[in-house]
Amino acid sequence: MRPINGDDVTEAVAGCTAALRAAVDRDWRAVRAKGLEWDCHATAVHVADDLIAYAANLAGRAQDAYVPFELTLDEGTDNAGLLHVIETTGALLAAAVRTAEPGVRGFHPYPFGSADAEGFAAMGIAEVLLHTRDMAEALGIAYEPSAELAESLLACLFPHVQPGPAPWPTLLWATGRGELPGRAPVAEWRWRNNLVVPAERLTLTGLRPAAAHDLRLGGDGGLTWLEGGPYEGTRDAAGMLVKAYQAGVHRPEFGVFALVRHEDGRAIGGIGFHGVPDDDGRVEIGYDLVEGARGQGYATEALRALADWALAREDVGSLFATVHRDNTASQAVVTRVGFVPVSSEDDAELAYELRR
Repeated sequence: MRPINGDDVTEAVAGCTAALRAAVDRDWRAVRAKGLEWDCHATAVHVADDLIAYAANLAGRAQDAYVPFELTLDEGTDNAGLLHVIETTGALLAAAVRTAEPGVRGFHPYPFGSADAEGFAAMGIAEVLLHTRDMAEALGIAYEPSAELAESLLACLFPHVQPGPAPWPTLLWATGRGELPGRAPVAEWRWRNNLVVPAERLTLTGLRPAAAHDLRLGGDGGLTWLEGGPYEGTRDAAGMLVKAYQAGVHRPEFGVFALVRHEDGRAIGGIGFHGVPDDDGRVEIGYDLVEGARGQGYATEALRALADWALAREDVGSLFATVHRDNTASQAVVTRVGFVPVSSEDDAELAYELRR
């Protein structure tokens, strides 16, 4: 798996139009797309409409709603012309993704109200791949995207879904379009963009499995780090995220976040959870900073922001943190945020708790 980019949008659109050209002389309005209420013509228009909408929301940095316009075809546009529209809207999305500045987000309603460039690229690709399959099945033509693209799409938009034996059948199963041995049928589904939590001088940016995988292997996770980063704790946490994803127990809102500084866009550390809340609503939290960012209040700011976000949820009742006894700086951080000492069975560490 790897991060999704503009080139992947181009690949997905090229695969779509190449497949559908085999049936360009058919009456698409007379054939209902498989599993949908739309006919194949309406489905193809929907794909183009989504591609241009995602490009517009990203390029226009829409904040609270979609940019207020919609795609309308000229009267008499045939299937070949419609495929040209898909190619064009796909090119616009690919360009918007390639030229977006790091950290830029635009409105998307699910699940956290926004998406970044990678998210918009992935959502566009999902619309293309899945609906091309719906049309191809109905029209009786062959279609299957590359396994690498399907694998990366799953990791980006379906981080809560355990990888299956093959990416494309897993993606079809995850979106209610097929069966997967050993797994129950999917009746309802949603993809998940990554969560960002704003703070005064920082943005806590949720790491996707592909970025975490790169960090675990010694890469930068697609981030520009302050000199000396990422710290080893962030790499270890990224490895835990990847293992959770592979086991099918990863929940992205309770994963790992990179601390990205507003003033220069550099990542200065990591913060995150050690899993999902237990039955009592208790969840452990941990953090670290690159040495050059310490002593400036960043850890306190990040911990306070993530604690406020977590404790506002109904499924979280308390946060738990452990700190080495000789780490007085970190002890000061948790104390400033409001954590209080609790008993610890480990002589080398102190335990702290923050209740809602």
